[in-house]
Amino acid sequence: MKYSRFIIAFFVLSLALVSFSKKSEKPNVIVIYFDDMGYGDTEPYGMTGVHTPNFNRMAAEGMRFTNYNTIQAVCSASRAALLTGAYTNRIGLAGALGPKAPIALSREEETVASLLKGNGYVTGMLGKWHLGSEAPYFPKSYGFDSFYGLPYSHDYWPIGYDGKPITAENDIRKSWPPLPVIDGNDIVRTITTLEEQAEWTTTLTEKAVSFIKTNKKGPFFLYLAHPLPHVPLVVSDKFKGKSKLGLFGDVMMELDWSIGEILNTLDKEKLAENTIVMIMSDNGPWIHFGNSAGSSGGFREGKGTTFEGGTRVPCLVRWPKKIKAGNVSGELMTNMDILPTISAMTGSALPKKRIDGQNFMPLMTGQTVDGPRDMFYYYYNQNSLKGIRYKQWKLVLPHKSLSYELGTIGRDRFPGQTKPMDVPMALYNLAHDPGERYDLQKVYPEVVNEIMKYVEEARADLGDDLTGREGANRRPPAKVH
Repeated sequence: MKYSRFIIAFFVLSLALVSFSKKSEKPNVIVIYFDDMGYGDTEPYGMTGVHTPNFNRMAAEGMRFTNYNTIQAVCSASRAALLTGAYTNRIGLAGALGPKAPIALSREEETVASLLKGNGYVTGMLGKWHLGSEAPYFPKSYGFDSFYGLPYSHDYWPIGYDGKPITAENDIRKSWPPLPVIDGNDIVRTITTLEEQAEWTTTLTEKAVSFIKTNKKGPFFLYLAHPLPHVPLVVSDKFKGKSKLGLFGDVMMELDWSIGEILNTLDKEKLAENTIVMIMSDNGPWIHFGNSAGSSGGFREGKGTTFEGGTRVPCLVRWPKKIKAGNVSGELMTNMDILPTISAMTGSALPKKRIDGQNFMPLMTGQTVDGPRDMFYYYYNQNSLKGIRYKQWKLVLPHKSLSYELGTIGRDRFPGQTKPMDVPMALYNLAHDPGERYDLQKVYPEVVNEIMKYVEEARADLGDDLTGREGANRRPPAKVH
């Protein structure tokens, strides 16, 4: 009798332990980052002419954000905010780091990869890094167990948009080295032709699938940073000529295929239910490339500006175990909110140093319909405060900007020309005027006065080159040379 009771007690305890184990299972995390993909480049955000079934699937099975902004509309700055959860001018970075860049992301900064690695995750990165141009300032120094990809954008090479070598002595591209491919910290090959570049999407997708299968016992974190649809546009033979929108459409079809391969792999390996998949872009489209560029979805201007066309980009999040399918949120969110959100989802620590991101897990999982953010600062150039978003209001501060609208539009790989413009102070209500066309300063002077208080807070904290302010809470980048 005692023996029977012992067996029953053991059985009940075993079931409890199994149940606890399942409840405490850490989710896998996949972040897919596209380069220069505009707000309007996929069907969930208004694309016409190119079918994107796997972007559609992500929107149908997860959550779609319509007010998601990248902190700065340029490559390195955007990626720094994503991985560190901080304003990039707080950590000393700006712009796009080229070959032989004198600075890099400080190795003292904690990243989402290092935080998850400290929580037992296997961490891997594939694709474009752009936070340090040479070893040891590659991903393995920032919490990633593995890295295969490019140190910077794939147009940083001595080749023209037509695929021919640069010969003009006054063209800076002539001095750039062949495009290096990095495995870990080592250059394993160089790329010298557009035909070789056309392998990228397939290669990175295959490596992503392999990473998932190899680490399926989990937990794992994969950061897949596609170099496309940034120019020069390249596409594999299997998608060449397949779209109704020429080469750009072909590229988007192949990128959509890449998402499908990853989602299908999660299904086959029975990992989908407890894997968080996040899809975003680093900034808006490089509009003056015309039919080789994407769409800002009707927002003003594009990459390289602090108008909505430069900063507002797609964001799709799927986690079947926790996030209700088909959900849409218009809450203000930024790419620096990704780190604290992932930390909350995985039970991982936050960085010891100050960050600026906020946790959106309660919103994503339906605990609230209100997001934790009602403000962010539009910084650009080295450290110029060009505007502030407060709730639905956007106060644009006087500054200089490039303009696509005042310039010309190119076609078939080649760019047109941007023109400089003086941007006056303006107040926009983005709820009624997302295109930033109607200045309401005179109608709502009290709103201007309120936001100017936050402008002063930003300048005291982070500084402002436009008004000669240093800022009290900025940290230096790594000095490479």
